[in-house]
Amino acid sequence: MDRREAVRRVLAWFGAVFAGAGVGDASTEVAPGARGRPRSYGMGVDVDKCIGCGQCTRACKAENDVPLESHYVRTWVERYVVTTDGTVRVETIAPGEAREHPVEKDILRSFFVPKLCNHCANPPCVQVCPVGATFSTEDGVVLVDSARCIGCRYCIQACPYGARYLHPVTKTADKCTFCYHRIQKDLLPACVEVCPTQARVFGDLSSPASPLTRLRRMRKTFVLKPGLNTEPKVLYTGIDGEVR
Repeated sequence: MDRREAVRRVLAWFGAVFAGAGVGDASTEVAPGARGRPRSYGMGVDVDKCIGCGQCTRACKAENDVPLESHYVRTWVERYVVTTDGTVRVETIAPGEAREHPVEKDILRSFFVPKLCNHCANPPCVQVCPVGATFSTEDGVVLVDSARCIGCRYCIQACPYGARYLHPVTKTADKCTFCYHRIQKDLLPACVEVCPTQARVFGDLSSPASPLTRLRRMRKTFVLKPGLNTEPKVLYTGIDGEVR
């Protein structure tokens, strides 16, 4: 082996070492899930920022061809009203609905909570599907294969969050997909992109640089129905025991 070949091999070895250590062009961002870690997509919702405008619901319907009727939704917003006597009222904000909420003397607290499929790490919907139409992807998103779904509704009944419906045209189960077709192109889910108050945060839970990871570091987060051990990947800040 001559000197030139020896130098070439040494430089190649150093290049491989530095590439493996993440050293390279400073303008190149490390993609989520890099360095051997699988991606784990999730969403954060800051309840204190949600104003109940319904933009997320409308954007979701337009992006994913969800039927226009108000009872067909992939994501929706609920208004919680806590009165001074401890009573909790919950009402769903219909898409496109413009409502005035009069001031009531007995109200202790009122707030909005966006809801959607929680893309559980331990999803009961996947467990009950008899044909394997509902499945979890490697990056933690729960999807429905409409070509395999037989419309038996088992997954709809098994979901503890009420996040699924039977599509009136395809007769198959439908739900939030985190806009999987968008995030595969490094785009945000439609609901996150249109939120005027940035109440929704989307990111990779396995990445230290993810906006969602930063949210978990800075704020105390909660999940819905933690006692069910479904391990939801939709995290909330600013909620308390009234939310169910």
